[in-house]
Amino acid sequence: MADTTMHTQPTTPATARQADPFPVKGMDAVVFAVGNAKQAAHYYSTAFGMKRVAYSGPENGSRETASYVLESGGARFVFTSVIKPATDWGRFLADHVAAHGDGVIDLSIEVPDARAAYAYAIEHGADGLTEPYETKDEHGTVVRAVIATYGQTRHTLVERTGYDGPYLPGFVAAGPIVEPGPRRFQAIDHCVGNVELGKMDEWVAFYNNVMGFTNMKEFVGDDIATEYSALMSKVVADGTRKVKFPLNEPAIAKKKSQIDEYLEFYGGPGVQHIALATNDIVATVRAMRAAGVEFLDTPDTYYDTLGDWAGETRVPVETLRELKILVDRDEDGYLLQIFTKPVQDRPTVFFEMIERHGSMGFGKGNFKALFEAIEREQERRGNL
Repeated sequence: MADTTMHTQPTTPATARQADPFPVKGMDAVVFAVGNAKQAAHYYSTAFGMKRVAYSGPENGSRETASYVLESGGARFVFTSVIKPATDWGRFLADHVAAHGDGVIDLSIEVPDARAAYAYAIEHGADGLTEPYETKDEHGTVVRAVIATYGQTRHTLVERTGYDGPYLPGFVAAGPIVEPGPRRFQAIDHCVGNVELGKMDEWVAFYNNVMGFTNMKEFVGDDIATEYSALMSKVVADGTRKVKFPLNEPAIAKKKSQIDEYLEFYGGPGVQHIALATNDIVATVRAMRAAGVEFLDTPDTYYDTLGDWAGETRVPVETLRELKILVDRDEDGYLLQIFTKPVQDRPTVFFEMIERHGSMGFGKGNFKALFEAIEREQERRGNL
């Protein structure tokens, strides 16, 4: 049964939180613009084991769009599609899907004070898309504001203190689409963005300046390279490490990297993958495979010497080999991780399942094996 053992992450002293110029509570939601929200919600209910909790559509006054809100523990996904464009927002969503395919349009962040967060962001160079505004219903008041980030992605800053509705004003509670089984993941661990060549440092500086995020990790040169392709990555995070955004850019190599492929098929910068934290990756992978989710393959040779450098983990090596789960260890502990194949026809958005045991890393020891697996898929698609 999944999600039975809780693993805690390091806490941040209260004084550090109080001094944070841009305090955040965590990820509020990952919002997808999709061609058919009803079908997407069904897929993520069955394949990912998520539970629908709220809905907005023509039946409750939203004539232009339909949105389904799904949750798994503290992780929240929102799938929105256009029924009939009538406003600039509806036309923007329709154009977004036409240009990019199904993808993430908004990485919403919960903040204690949306007005203060927006003011700080604008003062430090953010491009404001929507000034702070209130919406109300019988469950209370929500304050939101929106700033732009890479590509057409946005951050909605959400202040929902005291609000006890199912999601936001305008949404009604909705039951599960299918009977939910054991929970497969409980939180969003990190969200990865792909940007153009030469733009990674620019966006790292954006998060440093606009949100007060700090640099957590850096992977350059041989850290993320194979014989054929390479990329560079830096990770920014808020002071509590609740919100973590790795940022990737392609690097010059013999052949087209996974970042080049993404940028080509997505039509520009965007969210590449979402890492989901699970407390039982074995049960999670078994359940998701049984539901039809496809994961990247890992050669058996990866596991032949795994114990020599990764040490002992809670999962036997033979089980890791069977399920193709990767392991990485650092000075703080270890992690277990596995990556899905892209979840739509375009080779763009995919997911990572991650189980942490002390390590706050991102699987540096697995980069070569992972990217070789991605290259095999690129070659099958004719895009390497």
